[in-house]
Amino acid sequence: MNELQKKDLKYIWHPCSQMKDYEDFPPIILARGKGAYVYDTEGKSYLDAVSSWWVNLFGHANDRINRALREQSEKLEHAIFANFSHEPAIDLAQEIVRLTPVGLNKVFFTDNGSSAVEAALKMSFHYHQQTGRAGKTKFAAITDAYHGETLGALSVGDLDLYSKIYKPLMFDTLKAAGPDCYRCPYEKKRETCGAECFESMERLIEAHADEICAVIIEPMVQCAAGMKIYPPAYLKKLRELCTRHHIHLIADEIAVGFGRTGKMFACEHAGVSPDMMCLSKGITAGYMPLSLVVTTDEIYSAFYADYTELKAFLHSHSYTGNALACAVARESLSIFQDEDVLAQNEIKSRMLLAKVKTLFDGHPYVGEYRQLGMIGALELVADRCTKETFDWKKRVGYGIYRIALTKGVLLRPLGNIIYFMPPYVVDEKDIDWMVQVAFDAIHQYFQRQ
Repeated sequence: MNELQKKDLKYIWHPCSQMKDYEDFPPIILARGKGAYVYDTEGKSYLDAVSSWWVNLFGHANDRINRALREQSEKLEHAIFANFSHEPAIDLAQEIVRLTPVGLNKVFFTDNGSSAVEAALKMSFHYHQQTGRAGKTKFAAITDAYHGETLGALSVGDLDLYSKIYKPLMFDTLKAAGPDCYRCPYEKKRETCGAECFESMERLIEAHADEICAVIIEPMVQCAAGMKIYPPAYLKKLRELCTRHHIHLIADEIAVGFGRTGKMFACEHAGVSPDMMCLSKGITAGYMPLSLVVTTDEIYSAFYADYTELKAFLHSHSYTGNALACAVARESLSIFQDEDVLAQNEIKSRMLLAKVKTLFDGHPYVGEYRQLGMIGALELVADRCTKETFDWKKRVGYGIYRIALTKGVLLRPLGNIIYFMPPYVVDEKDIDWMVQVAFDAIHQYFQRQ
């Protein structure tokens, strides 16, 4: 352990970590990044195959984004956003309204993904209180959902690993059984099914329609649950049912927005427009914290009144509308247009699929490979026939991750799921190497057992 690592562990409590693990696996101290790679203080490179927790779209130290950040820093870094505004925020909001599904015309700025979810939940609840449906006080979500780690976001989530200990602090949420296409109880295939699994949500909403103010869902992919991909028919049915019962549909596109699924926004796969869309992560291409809630004129209008009516949405963050973050986000969106990123990603996603199929078809410990756009996931199982998973206490994915790091690829797992979510700047050589290292690390891990 070098001196920087010792100093790190003396002062820093790392996120999503059991710090005791660091005793024999100290933090890797990074010195710089460029493109799809980061480099440690000893000069070793690592392919960032998870986009640094899904935020980095156009590579580290991107020249265009660096320039936009530098130029904005010479003009205005940040200012109060109540009764003041600035061009980067205005330009960003205009472009977001142009890009998002029809009907989403108003942009509310927040700081990070969890903050956006919190704001959307409050907005929905508050709307119903001010429009004559005061009985609508509950939220509905699906099993295995993940929407962030603040208390409200945890309340609408369903992953015990993150939330179980905090349940006494959380509000009750109605939960419907969500899609599980790999272990489908209906024995259907996600490519051809009619989302028969929606019947659980349908029963829930029909039974509690007068109580539910909003349903929140991750469109197309439940990322933290293990990159669980489900069919667009589910979203279509949900949109129709929410509309029928005056229930808001909140699309949590924090992880899946900005081209990650092959469309600019995942809702586009189903051709639906939500009532609110939460955006963050890739919006600034990994440079700055920023998030948005994009919503409808109807919802906005419920808060528009004389001050004395006390209908204003009094929700704020100190760094709301940060000018640096807005300038970076606006440049990121320009890159999508100038470099035809979605079309390029389609080519790269085919490369990824072909490489995985070449190496992993029939692999004894890979139950399923699933992919949507630039998200790919290998589900590791103890038995392919029964789909029996590995005991979580064995930390199979973590063991493979550690081996891959020694080979120069950052493959941070989700339990027994090894996934690929690289920056969009990867080329064919990077993709080949990323998948090859995953294969070699998996092989090496199971040889040791």
